Amino acid sequence: MARLSFALVLLATVAGVSPGLAQDAPSKEAQSKDAAPKPASAPSVATTPVTPAKVARQPYLSDTAAPDLVAILPAPPRGQSAAETADKAAFTATRSLKGSPRWDLATTDVADGASAILDDFACVIGQRIDQARAPALMTLLERSRLDIARATRAPKEHYRRIRPFVGNDAEICVVRSAEIANAFSFPSSHATQGWTYASIMAALIPEKATQFFLRARSYGESRVVCGLHWMSDIQAGRTTGSVVFAALQGDAGFRTDLERARTEVAKLVASGGAAPDQAICKREAAGYDSIL
Repeated sequence: MARLSFALVLLATVAGVSPGLAQDAPSKEAQSKDAAPKPASAPSVATTPVTPAKVARQPYLSDTAAPDLVAILPAPPRGQSAAETADKAAFTATRSLKGSPRWDLATTDVADGASAILDDFACVIGQRIDQARAPALMTLLERSRLDIARATRAPKEHYRRIRPFVGNDAEICVVRSAEIANAFSFPSSHATQGWTYASIMAALIPEKATQFFLRARSYGESRVVCGLHWMSDIQAGRTTGSVVFAALQGDAGFRTDLERARTEVAKLVASGGAAPDQAICKREAAGYDSIL
């Protein structure tokens, strides 16, 4: 035992560490990292492994300015209420849509985020926006997405509502996984994103406001078609999106970026761009009809 103790002391001395701290003391670099304040915002949606040095996006709203959606949203349907019965009926009815054009649209609408939803708005805009030429618009959408994520996170964790496909073998439009099953359902993050982004795009191109919101409605309802959300989750997502957009308009940074994006989008639309696939546009337009 004495030899073992001596060996440990010797190893610690060679490493330049006090014997009493040989296993527990962090390096100066680690101490410096520990002392640094943790980021106050969610991780950036813009930072990727390919561009690790890219400046992280920050949400527009501060913690104090961000709306409390737990307080704003009514609780999701429970028990044997009429609302819960309607939710279950919608889930059951939409299982028969598998193989239909509406199912195909819902499957395409699984993609979320600024780039995906902007592409989904191409038929409304009348052209596909070249996102590489729209840095102001992408900044606006990506930063807003962080505010959207924060707004939906609290009620999801508060209510912990289970998704409709859990506990049964009904058809859904994605591969079942524990990750999806364990992600809470209320409100729908997809529906919230779609509605918030429709609000932003309607502010940028007001003459197409009706079409943006029609597309956002069908985008949200695609989650019901897919079997991933209850209809009341979608309705709560629309409310959440409206609340987030209203709060964002009170932020000076958001308003500045909105005006930059307005100028940028006007130039891009005026200069013309790639036409969207008309077959896709036809399918999307058919999706404007309510699923129920």
